[in-house]
Amino acid sequence: MPSNVAPAPGTGTSSAASAEAAVPAEAVTPLIRGIAVLRRLTDADGVSSLSGLERSTGLARSTVDRITATLARRGYVRLDGRDAVLAPRLMELGNAYLAALRLPRLLDAHADALADELDESVSLAVGDQDGIRFIHQATRRRAMSLSFRIGDLLPAERTAPGPLFATEWGEREWARWHERRAADPEDRGFPAVPARSRPIEYGEDDGNGEKDWNGAYRTNGKNGKNGRNLADGKDLAGRKGLGVGTDLTVGKGLTVGNDLAAGRPEEPGAGRSARRLPALGDDFEQRTTEAREAGWALDDQLIEPGLVALSMPVREAGRIACVVSVVSHTSRHTAADLRDTLLPRLREAVAAMERELREAQHAESATPTPRATAAPSGLAVWTGASKQELGREFIESLARGLTVITAFGEGRAELNLTEVAQATGLARATARRALITLEHLGYVTAHDRVFRLTPRVLGLGFPPLSRTSLAEIAAPHLTELSQRLHDSVSLAVLTGDEIQYTGRVSTSRVMSVHITIGTRLPAYPTALGRVMLADLPEPPLTELLPLTPRTITDPARLKAVLDRVREEGYALVDEELEVGLRSVAVPVRERGGRVVAAVNVAMHSSRRTTEECVAEVLPELRATVGRIEEDLWVAGRFRRVPRT
Repeated sequence: MPSNVAPAPGTGTSSAASAEAAVPAEAVTPLIRGIAVLRRLTDADGVSSLSGLERSTGLARSTVDRITATLARRGYVRLDGRDAVLAPRLMELGNAYLAALRLPRLLDAHADALADELDESVSLAVGDQDGIRFIHQATRRRAMSLSFRIGDLLPAERTAPGPLFATEWGEREWARWHERRAADPEDRGFPAVPARSRPIEYGEDDGNGEKDWNGAYRTNGKNGKNGRNLADGKDLAGRKGLGVGTDLTVGKGLTVGNDLAAGRPEEPGAGRSARRLPALGDDFEQRTTEAREAGWALDDQLIEPGLVALSMPVREAGRIACVVSVVSHTSRHTAADLRDTLLPRLREAVAAMERELREAQHAESATPTPRATAAPSGLAVWTGASKQELGREFIESLARGLTVITAFGEGRAELNLTEVAQATGLARATARRALITLEHLGYVTAHDRVFRLTPRVLGLGFPPLSRTSLAEIAAPHLTELSQRLHDSVSLAVLTGDEIQYTGRVSTSRVMSVHITIGTRLPAYPTALGRVMLADLPEPPLTELLPLTPRTITDPARLKAVLDRVREEGYALVDEELEVGLRSVAVPVRERGGRVVAAVNVAMHSSRRTTEECVAEVLPELRATVGRIEEDLWVAGRFRRVPRT
C-alpha cells in the first residue's frame, strides 16, 4: 500500500505507521485503499468532495473515482454531483459486528430503561485497543444533550470507561497507550472529542513573586483566551483537580526545569525556566489503580467542561464485556453528586445486565446448535454483472473484501476460513487474502485459525449514519422518483388524527402541488393518512368534515375504505382534500412490519386518470418505498431511527 494513505485515526500514529510499512505480501491493495476512503468520509461526517478525498487519502483521482463508483454500486455511498455521501446501507458492516457481539440485543433494553428512570443519558461502550467505542446510546433530548454517536472512538484516558478497561491491560497495551500519547499529544486522531493541549509554561521572576507567562498565560494566572484560573487546579480544557493538592501557580508536584519534548521553542533571556503543565489524561494510570480498587470510575469534565459521567463494568465469565455509563451535565449533577446519588442504582442495573448475560449463556449451553453460516450471497453473479456494466470502474476485489465482513453476525461471531468462504460464496484463496488484509488493518482478529470482527468495524461510517432520520434516509429516493415521474413526491408521518409532512420534492410545473415540510393536514381525506390509519387497530374517525363535494364523511364508509386499503397496500384519493388534486400513497414499514410513515405521489387530476395512477405510478411508488424500507431496516437494526 502506498505510504500516502494515512493510518486509521485513534490507533496510535507511530505504531500504525510502522504497521503500514509492513503490509503483508498477500494483502489486497484495493481493499486497503477502499477502506481508507470510507475512513476519510467518516471523519468528514459522511460527506466529502471527490477532490477532497483525493487530497486526504493521497490517492490518484482516477483511483478515488473507481473506488467511489464501486462503493456506490454496492450501495455504501451515493454520488451527488462532485460529492460522495455515505449511504445507510453501509451500516450493514457495523451491524455485522454488533450482531456478532450479542451485547446490544441483550443489554440495550436495560440501558434504555435506566435512562428513562434516571432521566439521564446512558451509554454502553466496549474497549478498542487504547480507546473506547460506543455500542449504544440512550440520549435525553435537551438543549444541552450528549452528542456522541454509536461507533464514536474516544481516548481511554479522557473517559470514565477507560480506566475500567485499562484494569485488564498488560504491558503491551500500556506500551501502545504511551506510544500513542507521545505521537498524538493533542488527540487529533480522535475526531469525536475536542483536542487537548500540552501547555508549556515559561516564566521569569519579576521580583514581585509573579511570573511573566509567555503566550497564553498572563501574570494573573489566568488564560487570556478563556479566563480559567490556573491557581485553582483547572487546566485549559476545564478539567478540575489534576492531581490531588496540585497548585499550578507554584508548580507543586511538577518537575521544574526538566527537559521537554524535543523541538520545543527556546525562550530568550536569562532567568527563564520552562516546564510542561499537566495535560488531560496524565493521571490515567492513577485513575486506573483507583478504578481497580473501587469497581467504578468518574469522568469529571475530561472531555469538555460541563460533561460528567459515572461508569461501571458489566462482566461476563469474569471479564469486562462492556461498560455502562450514566452521563450528565454539571448544571444537573457534579461528579461527586453523580456518584453519591446514582451509584447504588447503577449497581443494580449492572447486576441485572450481568444476570441477563449469564442466562443467555446458560440457554446457549443448554441447547447447543451448530455454528450458523449465512447463505451464499450471490456475490459472484452480482460482481460479474457490475463488472459488465461499469467496466474497469468497478473494483471486484474491493467489493469482495467488504462482503467478508458481512459474513459475520448473530450466531456467527467466530468463523474459520472455510465458513467465511461458504458464507460469501468466495473461493478460499480469495477469502483468505481478504481476511489477511482486514486483520492487518485491525478489523479482524485471528486466534487458532478462527476469525472475529473487532470494534473498529464501527468506524466505517457508523458514527455519522447512526443519527440519520427517516426523512434523511428517504430524501434521495424521493428525488429520484420525482425526477422519473415529473410529479410531486412527499413523505409524511401520522400525529394523532393528522399527517405531518417530513419530506418533500416538488416539480416546477405551472400547475403543481405546493406543500412545505412541517405542514399538517387531516389524515382522513388524504392518501398518506389513509395508508397509516389503516394500520391502526382503532383509527380515529371523528369530525369528518366535507372539505370538497367528494370527501367521505360517513364513518362506516370510511372504515370500509380503510379495510380495502389495508388489504391492497395502497390508497388512492381523488379530489377529497381539494378539488383537482389526485394522490396515491404507499405505507413505509419498519423491520417489525409496523407502519411508521407513508410516501405519496400527488398531481393535478388532469395529469393522469385514476387507472393510469394505478398502472403507471403505483409500481414506481412501491419500488421506491421498497428501497426506502431496505435502508431503514439496515439503519434501524440496532438503533431507533427518528421519524423526523
